[in-house]
Amino acid sequence: MGAQLRVYKRRIRSVTSTKKITKAMEMIAASRIVKAQRKVTASAPYATELTRAVTAVATGSHTKHALTTEVEKPTRSAVLLVTSDRGLAGGYSSNAIKAADQLIERLRADGKEVDSYIVGRKGVAYYGFRERKVVESWTGFTDSPSYADAKAIAGPLIAAVQQDTADGGVDELYIVFTEFVSMMTQLPVDKRLLPLSFDQPAEAAAEGEKPAKSGEILPLFDFEPSAEGVLDALLPRYVESRIYNALLQSAASEHAARRRAMKSATDNAGDLIKSLSRLANAARQAEITQEISEIVGGSSALADASAGSD
Repeated sequence: MGAQLRVYKRRIRSVTSTKKITKAMEMIAASRIVKAQRKVTASAPYATELTRAVTAVATGSHTKHALTTEVEKPTRSAVLLVTSDRGLAGGYSSNAIKAADQLIERLRADGKEVDSYIVGRKGVAYYGFRERKVVESWTGFTDSPSYADAKAIAGPLIAAVQQDTADGGVDELYIVFTEFVSMMTQLPVDKRLLPLSFDQPAEAAAEGEKPAKSGEILPLFDFEPSAEGVLDALLPRYVESRIYNALLQSAASEHAARRRAMKSATDNAGDLIKSLSRLANAARQAEITQEISEIVGGSSALADASAGSD
């Protein structure tokens, strides 16, 4: 019984230490969610005004641009998948990977080849283990991305869209990330970034704005030096802002998923400690009962021996 009691006590100490770690990670993740949400909110005005500017140039001129021109029969697509660098976040990365796999299956069903671009060590490890080809990957910043990170990601993707498919380029660019809805809800989504679509209601819905009323007079613009030059300057910024927003939402979703996973782990550790404490108490009571029985038995034996000698 003594050995069993020592096992229970050792397990209780181990689970208690684990509980302290998971509780600390839960609190850290909770504090980082607030910071990530603030970054998402702060990036919204810039993205909104940039969307309006790009829309104004594209709709106010008849200039054709590689990033806005639809290909009649696209044959090659690029998919940017955003995952996490670290684990202990529940199904955050696996859900995003599943959404990317479903998107790739749809694209291949349409007869398109797919080039994969990965953000985050979890996605890189997943594709590497299955020996899937990855054109380019980025790691080390998923929990706190900066605009410089988004710019580094957007560069090769824009270059791939501008390049002919015969030379290894792509006709379309999609991004798969986890959209932060609330502290309890994060949804993996896939969106097409390029070529840009200027369907005003859809764009307004994506930006959280009210769509323009029918019959509303829109302003006229003059472009210097030219509409094409303005598009060349604005479109890369537009793509960078979209990728940056996706990285920020993914970071907030990652912290929320990790907080939820660590809270669940902390609660489970508490339940396990209670269960082990009950078992330890039962073992200790059984040990005490056995000791009392041995003492009583020994006393009775001595009494019987004394009576026999008399």
